Amino acid sequence: MESLMNVLKEIWILVNEMSPYLLLGFLLAGFMHEFIPAGLFRKYLDGRNFRSVVLAALFGIPLPLCSCGVIPTAMGLRKQGAGKGATVSFLIATPQTGVDSIIATYSLMGLPFAVIRPLAALVTAIFGGWLVNVSDNDNTPSGMNGEATECHCHHNHEEEQEEEHCHCHHGHDSEEHQSRFVNAIRYAFMEMMEDIGKWLVIGLVIAGLITALVPDSWFTSFKGNSLLSILFVLLFSIPMYLCATGSIPIAVALMLKGLTPGAALVLLMAGPAANAASVMVIGKALGRKSLIVYLTSIVTGAILFGLGIDCLLPAEWFTGALTAAADCCESGPGWFSICCTILLAILLVNSLVMNRLSRNGEDRCHECSI
Repeated sequence: MESLMNVLKEIWILVNEMSPYLLLGFLLAGFMHEFIPAGLFRKYLDGRNFRSVVLAALFGIPLPLCSCGVIPTAMGLRKQGAGKGATVSFLIATPQTGVDSIIATYSLMGLPFAVIRPLAALVTAIFGGWLVNVSDNDNTPSGMNGEATECHCHHNHEEEQEEEHCHCHHGHDSEEHQSRFVNAIRYAFMEMMEDIGKWLVIGLVIAGLITALVPDSWFTSFKGNSLLSILFVLLFSIPMYLCATGSIPIAVALMLKGLTPGAALVLLMAGPAANAASVMVIGKALGRKSLIVYLTSIVTGAILFGLGIDCLLPAEWFTGALTAAADCCESGPGWFSICCTILLAILLVNSLVMNRLSRNGEDRCHECSI
């Protein structure tokens, strides 16, 4: 019973630290989804040039998509004409970050981590995409001839309808903005919560278990050995499914147990970007050669950035935020953090319930079709 109370206490501390920033991150992600046209991304990602690789990474970094969401999105971009290099660049950069996870990283791990995390994603994504373009001669988009033309015509038809609709309802701009605002809120706190809510809860539970139950002496063999810490984290983070936001409390828990900041960054990079599901889909859709480049880029980038943090930068940059958070926890959370935590808990419970109901509905429809 005492162990359970310790686990719940650690989860409560983590959630109180993250909840205001998580809510803000979800909100910004909702507005990005609603007000940034999807066609904007497809327009600049065609071809095998270096520019398309860089733009794919830049487009992917702020998008709030985890591994389960980025794969169909990337495959859709591929079918619409995106080159293999741009597709791989998008696949590497997007799951590692997102506007929500960057803000949450700042809340728990401080500004240096919040800056280096997207920078590492950008560099590894550009390197991986460029290497695919250089090494892979087969860069013809799958379904390009038929599906892309069909989508292009459909897209033009939608644009004509949208223009006609806007022309007919020119006097109702305020209603349209209000509707888009509602859609942004719905996406942020319903659809997006359904996508990553379960993984966020799992990450918090794992972090609570590590902090409360794993003895500090368990990691003594890793202290002072940056490379060993990084390889240890790579060993268990690559096959696991970790979303960009759910990996943050786990990284914090490992740092509190004595692992280096570089090892924590490795978890934040490799966990979301390289998992068993992503590996299987990418290998089938893009080929073995592109898959090898994809994994090599992530692993190499994670090791180099992890060692760079541990060997070149002051440790106080990365441990200072944890010390400050521990000091705040001793004095207890403020009323604003508690209110945000309650709101976040309600939204998470709602997302888990809605996710379960939608799955049950799909199962019933499948049985009826049989």
